[in-house]
Amino acid sequence: MRKTTLILPVLVVAIVVVLSSIFVVDEREKALVLQFGQIKAVKEEPGLAFKIPFIQEVVYYDDRILSLDTQTIEVTPSDDRRLVVDAFARYRIADVVQFRQAVGTGGIRVAEDRLSGILNAQIREVLGADQVTSDRILSKDRGGLMIRIRDSARVQARSLGLDVVDVRLKQTNLPQRNLEATFERMKAERQREAADEIARGNEAAQRVRALADRTVVETLSVADRDANVIRGEADAERNRIFADAYGADPEFFAFYRSLQAYETSLKGNNSTMVMTPDSQFFEYFKNELSTNGSVTLPEPVARVVAPDAPTPETPEDPAPVSPAPTDPAPEPVAPAVSPVAPEADTPPADN
Repeated sequence: MRKTTLILPVLVVAIVVVLSSIFVVDEREKALVLQFGQIKAVKEEPGLAFKIPFIQEVVYYDDRILSLDTQTIEVTPSDDRRLVVDAFARYRIADVVQFRQAVGTGGIRVAEDRLSGILNAQIREVLGADQVTSDRILSKDRGGLMIRIRDSARVQARSLGLDVVDVRLKQTNLPQRNLEATFERMKAERQREAADEIARGNEAAQRVRALADRTVVETLSVADRDANVIRGEADAERNRIFADAYGADPEFFAFYRSLQAYETSLKGNNSTMVMTPDSQFFEYFKNELSTNGSVTLPEPVARVVAPDAPTPETPEDPAPVSPAPTDPAPEPVAPAVSPVAPEADTPPADN
């Protein structure tokens, strides 16, 4: 009974000592064995490991790639256009011994604060260097600038036992106070480009209109010239036909022209002409042209008044005329027209 009472405490103490001396290293972690704050061992391989119980302690550090978002900062490129830059980095603990010596008991929080300061300094240095403009930062050269920031930050982060895997610029914007001015400038540039395009369009339209007007004028000129040529040839042909007709029978041609003059002068229902009875205008109304001793005028009939001419009681050659309708006071009429042959028109000159 007394042996059992002694064995049980010894077993419990042994089990506690054994459990305190064993620790497990995960494949995602690295471990440091510390004794009174001094590093005694580094465990980077996953599995079981041993330490001195109650004297040594184990500190674990993440062996995975970690992420760090930096604070938004303002940078001034070489063209003096201020930019607001927001970046992030990927890093991992490369040397746990150096990391422990650099940050002490602060761990990841202190390391990220120092790494954030390194990144901000390198971002300002690279983006504010000579020949680095805001347009270059926003162009395809952005990738090369991020590589320069990563390489510079990696060199300085080695003193912390960190390895900077990658650095990326998430956002690169103008400060809020400069956005409105930038937008107005962009709007003015677009309006200027639009005005230039409109001016070039109007110029092209004027050229097209001028060419069209010139084509219209040339076409009309050619058409008028051809029309005048055709009209002149037709007038010449008409005059030739009239001349041939006049030459074939002058007396009949004179009679035909007189009939045309009668038709033109005695048009209407109350035509009145005042002239002497022996006027040449009524040459073909005389008795010589009448076979039965009288001349009958077709309707409408014109009244001929001969002023101060005595009416013979028994005319030698009576020529009865149908009575004309009663008209108001006689109106003067142009003098008699004698039948003459038409004159040949001169065809117009070609344009």
